[in-house]
Amino acid sequence: MPLLRSPLQRVRALGRPPVRALMNLRELVSALNDFASPALAESWDNVGLLVEPSPPHTVNTLFLTNDLTEEVMEEAVQKKADLVLSYHPPIFAPLKRVTWKTWKERLVVRALENRIGIYSPHTAYDAIPHGVNNWLTKGLGTCTSVPLHRSTAPSSPTEGTHRVEFCADAEHLDAVLSKIKDIPEIFCLTTLPVRVEGEEQTRVSLNCTQKALLEVVAFLSQNSLLYQKTEILLLQKPLLPHTGMGRLCTLSEPLSLSDTVERIKGHLGLPHVRLALGAGRTLESPVKKVALCAGSGSSVLKGTEADLYLTGEMSHHDVLDAVANGISVILCEHSNTERGFLSELRDALTIHLQNKINIIVSEKDRDPLQVA
Repeated sequence: MPLLRSPLQRVRALGRPPVRALMNLRELVSALNDFASPALAESWDNVGLLVEPSPPHTVNTLFLTNDLTEEVMEEAVQKKADLVLSYHPPIFAPLKRVTWKTWKERLVVRALENRIGIYSPHTAYDAIPHGVNNWLTKGLGTCTSVPLHRSTAPSSPTEGTHRVEFCADAEHLDAVLSKIKDIPEIFCLTTLPVRVEGEEQTRVSLNCTQKALLEVVAFLSQNSLLYQKTEILLLQKPLLPHTGMGRLCTLSEPLSLSDTVERIKGHLGLPHVRLALGAGRTLESPVKKVALCAGSGSSVLKGTEADLYLTGEMSHHDVLDAVANGISVILCEHSNTERGFLSELRDALTIHLQNKINIIVSEKDRDPLQVA
């Protein structure tokens, strides 16, 4: 006769924490890339899997940090992390050697000695709709936001930057195609029979890079008949909605600058921020539009019309430019505009990874700058 569980036993069973399964490193990296495609990162950035222990490598604990310092690495070792997700890439400039001499080299040594992988998303997390900049907007209260610089679709079936189309008669077609095929960076070369002004001709279509375009045009211009029938189209990848660098936020109701400062401090958990008043502005001036960028925002914010710039750091002269244009500036120190996102990221990745692994946030990670 089967035994029946008591109600108390059933409640205890339901209250047990889920049994987590291990994930293969490559499976996990693929899932992380699905969460935020590395192709969305800036071209200068160094993102993705940076350090890989010899396979097979399974991951039970994913360790999140904003900056991977030696102190944070020691914490990851003590907490038996299998993969560190460091928002900032600890390897940026190429390493010519891996020794015990510099702290970044030691990070790699410690990681490999303890079979810990290192993955960095950096500006890919800046771009995505559910990323760092979106989290930063929440400190402003109710608002609508759009990216300052929208991202293009990372993968597109179209190769090249331009499409060139022209018509050639049968007499010249073979020679033209032969010459065109000798030009590097030509893609999708196709031909189609057409009738032009009652004559049988061939429509030639090709995609090419900017560099190849100069050679194609130089060649076609040698034959006035070909050149007169040439069309050049700029190929543009589609823009992604809600995706890109920085955010321009429009508050549902204007706030005084002093109230805005307090909201930001509360959201970031900071006792103070640095503030530059725009020309003609006071602490009671209304703030309706805020341009923001986590981290170092000068290049992203520059030229944007807003009442306020919010970022981690800006150069002295860029602050002067903003102030001269009547734009106030709040600086919070670089990583203070990013680190708070890690708790939200932990919850989002728990769902995205279907609770398969343990995800923890560093307790040692902190901004290096303090007020003395």
